[in-house]
Amino acid sequence: MRRPDLDHAALFAATPSACLVLDPDLVIVDVNVAYLHATGRTRDELLGQFVFDAFPDNPADPDAEGVQNLSPSLRRVLATGEPDTMAVQRYDIPLAHRPGEFEERWWSTINTPVIGPDGTVAWVIHRVEDVTAFVLSRRSRGLPGGRLSEREEAMEAELYVRARALQHLNEELRRAHARERQVALTLQDAMLHSPDLARHHDVAVRYLPAIGSLNICGDWYDVVDLPTHGFAVSVGDVVGHGLEAAAVMGMPRSALSAAARSVNGPAQALKVLGLYARSVDKALATTVVQALIDVAGRHLTYSCAGHPPPVLLHSDGSHDLLDQATDPPLGAHPEQVPRLQAHVPYTPGDTLVLYTDGLIERRDEDIDVSLARLTDALAPFSRFSPERLADALLTRLGVSAGATDDIALVVVRL
Repeated sequence: MRRPDLDHAALFAATPSACLVLDPDLVIVDVNVAYLHATGRTRDELLGQFVFDAFPDNPADPDAEGVQNLSPSLRRVLATGEPDTMAVQRYDIPLAHRPGEFEERWWSTINTPVIGPDGTVAWVIHRVEDVTAFVLSRRSRGLPGGRLSEREEAMEAELYVRARALQHLNEELRRAHARERQVALTLQDAMLHSPDLARHHDVAVRYLPAIGSLNICGDWYDVVDLPTHGFAVSVGDVVGHGLEAAAVMGMPRSALSAAARSVNGPAQALKVLGLYARSVDKALATTVVQALIDVAGRHLTYSCAGHPPPVLLHSDGSHDLLDQATDPPLGAHPEQVPRLQAHVPYTPGDTLVLYTDGLIERRDEDIDVSLARLTDALAPFSRFSPERLADALLTRLGVSAGATDDIALVVVRL
């Protein structure tokens, strides 16, 4: 990718923080617009000036320490090649059009070296933030007469600068979080990739990680075309949230996808998956449901491993809960025993809804109440397309913007 041709002089001139550039003799060699505004000077007045000739101490203030404080900081930068951050300090500056008069000013200063080709400091960037307005605004508080002591002014100004620094840090953290979130999204997309799903325009999927997560979680969905006249649909839920759960999720999901293609029916596929889960750290107690749709025979075969039951929604708004083949979660059996499997016919136009528990479960609520809420919410949308039904259901249940638990939802028009 071709790098843009940047005008670095223009970038420096437009930098919003006030900056001077000094050479090793502390002569001003460049200045940006923000610095000119902050000091009321012109470029011609500053360029070529020794910095302490341009900005001497206020001779009318016997306690003035501006030069005394700034000079050692600049010398340290030249000697060490390391940046130096100064405490907030008072440093009065001459009034541009009133010779001999000075204006009280408070500054937060950072001096930063620019290393030359020979490894020594070629320039020093003297960056200042003018905090005078903050200090002066605080003088109406505190001591009798409405004035803070100079020490208190410095302390308050220091707190102000630290608050600004914290704001900048928070902005950096937000940018870092955005980068991590994008990585998580890319990873999740790769792990949830279901090539066969693209061939099913009558299937809608929704995926909502828990609020506050990095948009990545341990729930999953999958659609697998089978060699016979049908396909399998599954959803699963690994214990936990976030990146760790997502890393575990990818393994049983892939294993179930392979098992569905090689064994006879969802019960056998879940039995194989249970064996596999015993060898995967933190995959035990995973819940999963798989339904095999026999398009030619117009019936469903399903099996649940500790998972909430799918709903077979009829076009008239009535429903059947597919709860006749529910076994414990993966790895719960002390030994591998056959898993339950059930069959149910369907009518073209019916809708199969599979989901994870984050869609329906609420704290301290009985599961029967949760399931009733789900089926009541589905009834008015029985004739909606899968895409519209999925969105309407999430809205009706109040989780369209996410919930406290992860949610995976699959809606299949049969």
